[in-house]
Amino acid sequence: MALPLPDHRCTAHPFPVRGTGWLLCILLALPVGGWAVPDWNFNTVLSRAEARYGQLGSADERLRAWEAMLERSQSLPERQQLEAVNRFFNRQLSFRSDQQVWGVEDYWATPVEALVKGAGDCEDYAIAKYFSLRRLGVPAQNLRITYVKALQQRNQAHMVLTWYSEPSADPLVLDNLRGEILPASQRDDLLPVYAFSAEGVFIAANDGGQVPSGDAKRLSRWQDVLHKMNAEGFAVGEG
Repeated sequence: MALPLPDHRCTAHPFPVRGTGWLLCILLALPVGGWAVPDWNFNTVLSRAEARYGQLGSADERLRAWEAMLERSQSLPERQQLEAVNRFFNRQLSFRSDQQVWGVEDYWATPVEALVKGAGDCEDYAIAKYFSLRRLGVPAQNLRITYVKALQQRNQAHMVLTWYSEPSADPLVLDNLRGEILPASQRDDLLPVYAFSAEGVFIAANDGGQVPSGDAKRLSRWQDVLHKMNAEGFAVGEG
């Protein structure tokens, strides 16, 4: 059953266009050429979170629930892993703007930061789902974080995670606006604009496909997310 559409403005900002290279100024970089399953030690994660935030309270329960969900999902078929991860974060996080949570206009949170706060905006859901699925062994080339326009919300900027069974497949959409995972072809409420992945940056084409539009390797904002995750106790590398 679909979750009700929250009344919010997502903070996935469509930054100003500055010539043909504008996408390279706004997208976050994922490591190019694939990425090994990260080494996560949750005892280290919990201790570092407590050192940063103090007594975690209900956040401790959310972080432990995340670990338990990943452990339960490890042996599931990939489609069931998508369902488990999508359901977990849609239930655990409440939608809040970056201004409400962090006091700034735009902030890209790690999964730990989002779970400690118990809240995030659309890119925080997508990032948390991405890392969780990577932890479960889903290949990086099957996943893209995709910027779309939410047509039912006056073309509001929005971020989702998409999963491809193969490069030319109709992707499945993991979204915080709706509870069920549907093929992109059935999400006529979303208009894709661009996506990024380990393979680079992609712009939506007129035929519904995606056209490569650059190498995301040199971009810095995703490096900030990786750096924070490494500091939190996740050995994710910095690609």
